[in-house]
Amino acid sequence: MREWIITNGLGSYASLTHQNTNSRKFHGLLVASLDPPIKRWIFVSNIDDKVQVDDKIFNLNNLKSKFTFDIFPSFSYNINGVKIKKTFFMEHEKNTSIIKYEIKTDKPIQVIHTPIINSRHFYDISTQGSVSFTQDPFEHGVCIKPSNIDKKLKIIFRGSIYKSSEYWAETHYEKDHERNDSHIDYNLYIGDFQKNIKRSSEYYIIFTLENEIDSNPSSIILKEIQRKKNIIKQADLDKKFEKLILSADNFIVKKEKGKSIVAGYHWFGDWGRDTLIALPGIALVTKRFDDAKQILFSFSKYCKNGLLPNAFMDRDSVAVYNTVDAPLWYIDRVYQYLKYTNDKDTLSKLWNTLESIIDGYKNGTDFNIFMDNDYLISHGEGLTWMDVKIDDYYPTPRSKKAVEIQALWYNALRIMSNLANISNKNDDYSDLADNVKESFNNQFDQQYDVVDNKDLSFRPNQIFLVSLDYSMIDIEFQEKIVEDTHEKLVTVFGLRTLSPMDSRYKGTYIGDYNRDIAYHNGTVWPWLMGPFIKAFIKVKKHGPMWQEFAYRNFLMPMFDVFGDYWDGSIYEIFDGDSPFAPRGCITQAWSVAEILRAWVEDIEGIQPKYKDIFNLYKIRV
Repeated sequence: MREWIITNGLGSYASLTHQNTNSRKFHGLLVASLDPPIKRWIFVSNIDDKVQVDDKIFNLNNLKSKFTFDIFPSFSYNINGVKIKKTFFMEHEKNTSIIKYEIKTDKPIQVIHTPIINSRHFYDISTQGSVSFTQDPFEHGVCIKPSNIDKKLKIIFRGSIYKSSEYWAETHYEKDHERNDSHIDYNLYIGDFQKNIKRSSEYYIIFTLENEIDSNPSSIILKEIQRKKNIIKQADLDKKFEKLILSADNFIVKKEKGKSIVAGYHWFGDWGRDTLIALPGIALVTKRFDDAKQILFSFSKYCKNGLLPNAFMDRDSVAVYNTVDAPLWYIDRVYQYLKYTNDKDTLSKLWNTLESIIDGYKNGTDFNIFMDNDYLISHGEGLTWMDVKIDDYYPTPRSKKAVEIQALWYNALRIMSNLANISNKNDDYSDLADNVKESFNNQFDQQYDVVDNKDLSFRPNQIFLVSLDYSMIDIEFQEKIVEDTHEKLVTVFGLRTLSPMDSRYKGTYIGDYNRDIAYHNGTVWPWLMGPFIKAFIKVKKHGPMWQEFAYRNFLMPMFDVFGDYWDGSIYEIFDGDSPFAPRGCITQAWSVAEILRAWVEDIEGIQPKYKDIFNLYKIRV
């Protein structure tokens, strides 16, 4: 069952199924970020809508509706000639969710709306009576105070009559049950808002934590429509990109005085690796350069011993640094930003961070990350993007010298060499990059996933030897990697994480095993389609025929499945075997970002404006 989502630029969201039901404990109409973009708390679970027409009562959630997406998700109903359109939106950077109801009728009807509320962290579930609520009705609604948090929820419905009648109801979340997660919850029906309607009209129901809100919700929706239109205009791309541009906007969030990127909705938060991988597609091809700069500065503040945070934990905001690739991605993303902006002032301000990352890797840092005697980077287990852990067990440990880490290391050194020359600084990186390249090629005589232990597991990680700006391997080897990856790993929704020929391959994410076993052992990841397309176009020398081929074979089939009413969201993962069932988060930042980036940069050939200025190494050799 498909799901919809809207966000507010804080990490807060509203999201339900296309039947407007809750199939996950993460669903809700007001899931508010209390420490943007984390600490998500569910205040409003859903709303029960009833309409009395011709002395009969109809529940909208039990009726067939037509879903449409045009800036916002909407649902249309036809009840004995009475037409109802229900549209969801949020106020930007406010913890306010609003439902707009448009009624077309030639006979009197009555509407009855019953909000369903809760008060819990979105990872948790509630038991019956586990929290109490104090209700304080006012002229146009009711103010509700939960006992377990110092927040007040206001529900506003002008021109209605409110009648309180609390009762708890048990809710089963089928998607969480499927994932073997906690799935039985209790939500509170707080009472009924009633309104008699004599003629065609529209009205709004507001859920808010804000002390002050705009008294005219129609102005809020118009302002939000204009904001989204401005985002589309700023991107200055063809109309065909609009849904992905709007989807990308869902992930850019306020963080302290800067910005960050939420890794995925519903349950991912502020993650370093995900943010940096997603940054070009979310903020550069869309020309949101100030947001990109704020994100880079935000992560620079957290650089520690040459490392950047892998994640900020949702409950307590603690930064955890267990990633070997995020700092190397950071260097690359500064470079991509510069190719779009030529912002040398920002380069100057970030130079110490860039240097500290290289120094940390050369001299050794936490998590057993260090440059070995062969100039390659060695690291502990579970530190690459394939980092899933079950208790003390790593299904894909990939420790010592994972192939993409070496690719990122060489790429980072070449970038630093370029930037040092551009900035009139000492180039302490070029000779080291030469040593890395020679050492790697002496060892990489086959397509290893982990170099030092000669691990021949066929995974997508070797594609980064081709897709990154600077490659250590010759063109023949690049072509072979692209060809073999195309043959063994490419699917309609992305790349498999392990060849189906491998005995450890899991063709479905959900099975008679812990789902994390399958997470990186066959499961398809859409974001990997981005670097694959970049590598494919690269070895085909950017030929227009091959760009068209890439679109028709690697993107269009996915878009065709999503259909006309797609909102631009792309799932986190899919099963490795047909029919490739969608799994995980309903929309993931790097999934959306890399599909958009690859479409714009690689397939359409729309390159960064200042690309040639920052390609000194390529020009020199």
